[in-house]
Amino acid sequence: MGNGMNKILPSLYIGNFRDAKDEKQLTENNITHIVSVHDNAKKILEDKEYLCIVASDCPDQDLIKFFPQINKFIHKARLEGGSVLVHCLAGVSRSVTVTAAYIMTVTNLGWRDSLNCIRGARSVANPNFGFQKQLQSYESEQLEEV
Repeated sequence: MGNGMNKILPSLYIGNFRDAKDEKQLTENNITHIVSVHDNAKKILEDKEYLCIVASDCPDQDLIKFFPQINKFIHKARLEGGSVLVHCLAGVSRSVTVTAAYIMTVTNLGWRDSLNCIRGARSVANPNFGFQKQLQSYESEQLEEV
């Protein structure tokens, strides 16, 4: 899990807490915006725009309620020519879940295909069971309303 951030889509990356502080990687990937999703999420670098979501990596943590806010932040940054790093502590569960939700929102991919898209670039991607159920629910309930 220390192999650095991975490009998931153009200008969209997933990484871990260490990647979010690695100036070299952030510069190389032109990261302008950071979505931080973990128990102690807070702004670290002054020159980046942040969206901080305080959430734990437990199956009963409700991440769905954050999807609209995160999707809007990522989409706006990418439309304005920025690059976004989405990270949690390990870059395995929370960050992968919210990125999968974003991919589902901007494409016609379902939750499994979105997750497979991420795993193609980041093999350690593995949302906990509760988060996978939330992605399933998001696909069947929220996205059908759009």
